[in-house]
Amino acid sequence: MIDRQIPQERLELLWILAYGAALLFILRLVNLQVLNAAHYREIAEKNRTQVIAQASPRGRIFSSDETAIATSKPSFSLIYFPGQARTNAELDRMARALSRPLSADYDALRKSIYRAASREKPVRLAENLPPKIMLSLSELKAVYPGIDIIVEARRYYPFGPYLSHLVGYIGKMDAKDWSALSRDKNYSMDSRIGKAGLEKMYEKELKGKDGGIYLEVDSRGKLNRVLESRKWVPGADIFLTIDSKAQAAAEEGLAKSATGKGAVVALDPRTGAVLAFASSPDYDPNMFVLSGSEREGLPPGKILPEFNVALQGSYPPGSIFKIITAAALLESGRVPPSEKFHCPGWYDAGSRVFKCWEKRGHGDISFIDGLAKSCDVYFYHTSQRAGALTIEKYARAFRLGRPSGIALPDERSGNVFGPSARAAKKSYWFIGDTLNLAIGQGETLMTPMQAAGEIAAVANGGTFHKPYYVNRIVRSDGQFLYRGRSLAISSVQLKDSTWALIREGLRSVVSEGTGQAAKIQGAEIYGKTGTAQNPQGKDHAWFVAYATVGDQPAKIAVAVLVEHGEHGASAAAPIAKAVIEAALRADLPARKAAPAPRVPAISTAPVAARAPVISTVPVAARGPAVSTFSFVSLSPAVPVIASTQPAPGGAI
Repeated sequence: MIDRQIPQERLELLWILAYGAALLFILRLVNLQVLNAAHYREIAEKNRTQVIAQASPRGRIFSSDETAIATSKPSFSLIYFPGQARTNAELDRMARALSRPLSADYDALRKSIYRAASREKPVRLAENLPPKIMLSLSELKAVYPGIDIIVEARRYYPFGPYLSHLVGYIGKMDAKDWSALSRDKNYSMDSRIGKAGLEKMYEKELKGKDGGIYLEVDSRGKLNRVLESRKWVPGADIFLTIDSKAQAAAEEGLAKSATGKGAVVALDPRTGAVLAFASSPDYDPNMFVLSGSEREGLPPGKILPEFNVALQGSYPPGSIFKIITAAALLESGRVPPSEKFHCPGWYDAGSRVFKCWEKRGHGDISFIDGLAKSCDVYFYHTSQRAGALTIEKYARAFRLGRPSGIALPDERSGNVFGPSARAAKKSYWFIGDTLNLAIGQGETLMTPMQAAGEIAAVANGGTFHKPYYVNRIVRSDGQFLYRGRSLAISSVQLKDSTWALIREGLRSVVSEGTGQAAKIQGAEIYGKTGTAQNPQGKDHAWFVAYATVGDQPAKIAVAVLVEHGEHGASAAAPIAKAVIEAALRADLPARKAAPAPRVPAISTAPVAARAPVISTVPVAARGPAVSTFSFVSLSPAVPVIASTQPAPGGAI
């Protein structure tokens, strides 16, 4: 091996070069960190980049005639941009000064400011600011740089409680929500999400895609310029099957009822489309959009219960169950429809006497009159012949004891309490149980949604459709995400003669029987009253009906429940009449149709003169929803920066 050594001269040269490079590096560090440290620190602190997340406007919700039920409107929010380092004492003074005009909790405000300062990220200190405090905040701007006001899109329900139990509401995320959505970059911990109803069921579609504004602020937190604005994409619009006039009639009828409690469900018996869906007490979903401090200032009772009577309320059906009993006794073949039974006003069951609602009795009565006059004694007699098992069989065929299948949570199934249920409990079935079952009393329970399905099946010949309320979902670019469709889920098979007799009986209920309050000129109404005994108080009032005009098939079937309304004929039937008239307004003779129920006015004034906007221009002609997002100048030194303004007639 040959040992080659590097010449001494070359080693010395390498050492000189290494020492020289190190010396240059040290001199550069001295220049940056010592000699010109103040200069470079000023540059770094003078221009800081901060980001404001820009929540996308939620998609709008429309009725079938394109009346906006849920939209957005401008809302002022107070933002704090943390700038140069401030002492805790300075931050405390800022929190104290802001808490007064905001009427906010000092400790909570202080905590938010501290968090923003430590993370060097902007924070919303208050939302939905009233104009009256703008001047106070403007004065504080000069004292506490870094404060600004922005305008954002805020969820708004123009008609308040209208359709609230279907539409639902939005609210801030809780820990459970965040756990489920934390991996989705489209959400942050302060995002508002759907908490009930449509808002919750279609959260992903309504949410849209968030954007953001990248800002350059100086060391004091003062805005210098907008660096970049990443455009949000609004959520998809949802178009419902709800008829706005029929819905208004339903809600108005319940509000004017003796108790103000109950439900109305109207279906299109041809498809299962939901035409009206009202539950009372209702609530104003705008209340849930408010912050906690805003809600604390509301009078007691302003925020009403969220219990959905239409789906979650189970009640004895009373005499509307006689439709099912009628089907059972006719299909059994044991009761000729022409056979008459005597009603003296009571029925002797041996160990107990059961009374008819008509204390004077109905005299000799056959099937048609028995149904038309809702004679309890007629059904006491005939139920013994048909048998309780037969009645139970047809009750289940009419889907009692099963949910309707509507895409809403917490729907109850009602209950069919017949001999098989009693046998499962290893208990005896008595004659009195059969008599109670025949007239819809005892432990048999029905929801208003099930009652609507029952009468819709009578209207269409026995088909049960899955109720649906979404007609279509359309993205902001016009692409369809979903189209509602009719889906038959079961049917009840009856002879044509049975259907004909039941319909004739229901027609007689309205033409000459207990349901005459539902008569409508120009339409044929088929209905059934019901008064359900209630051990806890006054009886509940029911009415179910469907209507035809001329030779057209029935377009609407409706069920009305008035809690503690006492009499279906007087409390529930008039509400059903108003809903049917509203739904069939285009088919009824104009001179005979009753005035349409009052719906909040849809203004045609210039956009600048009103808020919110509910446009009369067809949705397809006015493009996607847009939102205002801008800075509001609190002093002449800060420019106003605004994004695209709303299209004429568009939702803000």
